[in-house]
Amino acid sequence: MKRILLGSLLAAASLNAFAEAPGGPGCGWGNMLFEGQRGLPSHLVASTTNGTSGNATFGMTSGTNGCSTKGALRYDGKSMLVLSSIMTELSEDMAKGEGEALTTYAVVLGVQPQDRAHFAAVTHQHFAQIFSSADVTAEQVHAATLAVLKQDARLAQYADKA
Repeated sequence: MKRILLGSLLAAASLNAFAEAPGGPGCGWGNMLFEGQRGLPSHLVASTTNGTSGNATFGMTSGTNGCSTKGALRYDGKSMLVLSSIMTELSEDMAKGEGEALTTYAVVLGVQPQDRAHFAAVTHQHFAQIFSSADVTAEQVHAATLAVLKQDARLAQYADKA
């Protein structure tokens, strides 16, 4: 039981290692101890130090430990999990030019409500370019969608953010 608990604790603490920590990239004692080092091991140990001691949380609330909450949080990864799970529905909705999966995809891409109808129309127009074959992958659909968005003056801003 102790091994499972310890393993779960370490796994949960290390999840933060794959993203820039809230509070900023220089936030917490782990970042201070491993300052200037690169690579996965250093990031894992720094993140674990920050997570297990709670010093990054303290730093964010007190404004110490190199932490700041002034900047906006951001995620630089791609939401392929969402896209992969709705590929069939998305292809049907995009072919029709409307639907829940198409709206979900627009939301994931950050398309604002006032631009979603235009997004649906443009992706419908370029359906054959986005879904270029029957066995297209989520990554290929995403890349093709971004290419289509970049060509549209109104939607290009969303391609840059995605």
